[in-house]
Amino acid sequence: MTATSSRSFQRVERPQLTKKKESKMQKFNVALVGLIMLLVGLCSTASALEVSGDAYVGIYDKYLWRGFDLSGSMPVAQGGVDVSAGNFTFGYWTNLQLSTDEGEGFTSGEATETDIVIDYSRDLNDMVSISVGNIFYQLEGMDDTNEIYLAVALNTILSPSLTIYYDWDKADEDGLFYTLSCGHDIALSDALSLSLGALVSYNQSSDYSVGDYDEFHNYELSAAVDYAVTENISVGASFMFSEGISDEACDAIDSEMVSGAGVTLAF
Repeated sequence: MTATSSRSFQRVERPQLTKKKESKMQKFNVALVGLIMLLVGLCSTASALEVSGDAYVGIYDKYLWRGFDLSGSMPVAQGGVDVSAGNFTFGYWTNLQLSTDEGEGFTSGEATETDIVIDYSRDLNDMVSISVGNIFYQLEGMDDTNEIYLAVALNTILSPSLTIYYDWDKADEDGLFYTLSCGHDIALSDALSLSLGALVSYNQSSDYSVGDYDEFHNYELSAAVDYAVTENISVGASFMFSEGISDEACDAIDSEMVSGAGVTLAF
């Protein structure tokens, strides 16, 4: 899931961490090697297939996902790489805890989550675009899991988009989560832009990641500014507010705000 987007699971009453046979750093290295091999393979066929992508890193005052504070209100570093070839995109993203929070068991320097995303996106026509893919969540202190998703977007004013997520791996119940979002970009100058967004979500018994209830979950309001330093490098800052909607959601999550800044290299 992007730096401020959908990327981990609820860690309320988080169990004590246990030493695993394969460390997170080893898994990180394996995934990184796989990504490098993919890049090399794609570049070798670049003459026949257009390849593009970006690499990004940012610092945020907490990790907020679907309204859940997943860093104990401590700062985090988030970064990743997206590589696209044709209609396919391979994404790699990780969250690094920067300060220790003993209450929730988050330790400074710990990579609490790493996501690997495979996505296929295309325009059905001038008005409708679709995306389908799978997110593999590698989690510290919890079982890893997978979500598939389907998104339908309208290429019109406010760019409304409906996304359906299905946890086919660890959810015992329905494991479905829905988001309806919209947004608008405003060009403030040739190099500076402002992005405004809003999102509302509904939980359908996604019991492993969110909760075992069928109700509206949360809404989010976001704003971001981006400045193009060069044709390939941009810097930006973002802010998001999240609040629960239903009584069940308000029992699980608090009203939260997250802000941060980052840099992106496009290639």
